[in-house]
Amino acid sequence: MSKTKTKKGTLARLLKYVKSSLGLVFLSLVCAAGSVLLSLYITVLIGRAVDCITADGVDFAKMTPVLIEIAAFIPVVAVLQWLMYFATNKISHKTVKQLRTDIFAHLQKLPLKYIDAESHGDILSRVVNDVDAVSEGLLQGFQQLFTGVVTIIGTLVFMVTLNWQITLVVVVITPLSFAVAAVISKLCFNKFREQSAIKGELTGFIDERIGAQRLVKAFGFEKTAEEKFGEINERLNVCGRRAQFYSALTNPSTRFVNSLVYAGVGVFGALNAVKAASGGFTVGDLSCFLQYANQYTKPFNEISGVVTELQSALASASRIFALLDENAESSDEDKAVLENCDGSVELDDVYFSYVPEKPLIEGLKLDVKSGQHIAIVGPTGCGKTTLINLLMRFYDVTGGEIRVSGAPIKDITRDSLRASYGIVLQDTWVFKGTARENIAYGKPDATLEEVIAAAKAAHAHSFIKRLENGYDTVITNDAELSQGQRQLLSIARVMLSLPPMLILDEATSSIDTRTEMKIQSAFDAMTKGRTSFVVAHRLSTIREADCILVMKSGHIVEQGTHAELMEKGGFYAELINSRSEG
Repeated sequence: MSKTKTKKGTLARLLKYVKSSLGLVFLSLVCAAGSVLLSLYITVLIGRAVDCITADGVDFAKMTPVLIEIAAFIPVVAVLQWLMYFATNKISHKTVKQLRTDIFAHLQKLPLKYIDAESHGDILSRVVNDVDAVSEGLLQGFQQLFTGVVTIIGTLVFMVTLNWQITLVVVVITPLSFAVAAVISKLCFNKFREQSAIKGELTGFIDERIGAQRLVKAFGFEKTAEEKFGEINERLNVCGRRAQFYSALTNPSTRFVNSLVYAGVGVFGALNAVKAASGGFTVGDLSCFLQYANQYTKPFNEISGVVTELQSALASASRIFALLDENAESSDEDKAVLENCDGSVELDDVYFSYVPEKPLIEGLKLDVKSGQHIAIVGPTGCGKTTLINLLMRFYDVTGGEIRVSGAPIKDITRDSLRASYGIVLQDTWVFKGTARENIAYGKPDATLEEVIAAAKAAHAHSFIKRLENGYDTVITNDAELSQGQRQLLSIARVMLSLPPMLILDEATSSIDTRTEMKIQSAFDAMTKGRTSFVVAHRLSTIREADCILVMKSGHIVEQGTHAELMEKGGFYAELINSRSEG
């Protein structure tokens, strides 16, 4: 079993995050020890006060100093407890903050193949829900641990000083509480780990359905979606009930054992108290011992009460560490920076497959000269988008080599390679921010004049000016802009940065024909002197390309100009004719 799948391994890794807060841990321990020991001493004082009450009346002369001492220590205990809770809260939140930071930083380093393969909702659940569960478990766990350990040790010491025989009764019965808690704890951990996994599945399902709600409604899929949601939700319900049932057993079980301790102390203490005249227990001693027995068992009750949170936290932490253990992209530290890119691209006998047993691209050769306009066409699944992923090094080739400006892309940094490309995808992405910030995403230091110039070149300026606050309008959701307007913003981003190479994956698919004509003229100006790769279906986009690559089953089966390929009458001509007929 891997390190992250065992409770001990998970807890050990979790505690490493606490190392940076050792000063706060020490403060918590000191405050916990101080508050508990003073509370125990107050119990002694209460016993003394009880002994001031005799058959002859109350000895106020002896009781008054004792009451004053009790009144003096109570606020001190309160302050120490406040400091302890402050320190443990800070430890918990500092630890969780670092955990979130590490998770998000690791997500930026993970290869796209992991992001593409995993449910986005499940990843989101690990970053949000699982981290919250760790936070709650840590918070309660530290507080109960610090006070509980000191209370147990302190009460034992005080009880031994009063009567070691009665203390022995307490110690003999205590292991039963540990045994009960240990058995139930194991059952809880397994169920809470299963519960966390189902929560991730449910979050992923909800995320997918919300993102595709238009399609759900368009195809009348609501009932089916509800049934699938109900099935996952029911599994979560059943698992959650079982997890809570097991965890709920802990508290009453340990309370039963602790009641035996209290009863044992009461019986043996009473027998000793009746011997007070011959030097045995006093009534005050019995009062102290009963309070100590209650204080001694209280931590077991409290700790058993947070078993649910602790087990949930450990189960969630194991999912978090599983994510952190995913292999990141290889380091770029020893790689060269691509400078003065001339836009030439070579694909030398390239092989690639998403799944080893299903080859996709095999033996692909391509030599693109600087400034050439390359159109990529072919049926769905032929490898067009995959080729773009390889050019951008979102995925690494499994065989062969890709070179940019004569340099193998595996030997240059990803950042410098990707900075040499401007990319507009069919699936547009607009984040929550102003229109200006969205356009300047690839060039944050751009002036407003540069942003406006880019927007005008992309024919986005007119609709942006109509927004409530123009370029300072905050775009908060998809409904505020049409799909075409979102596409225009994406195109304006590229217009602003103007890198030496461009990738346009159905970049005008969401734009009406009239606007497309304007955009096409802007593209002509933008692509002049720049290498461009265009994945397109519209004949108007393909016709003017310097070279058309016709892909089929991961291979380039034809290449040439539109006129040459039509004259040839091959696969390309069939594609064009079939679209014309459609």
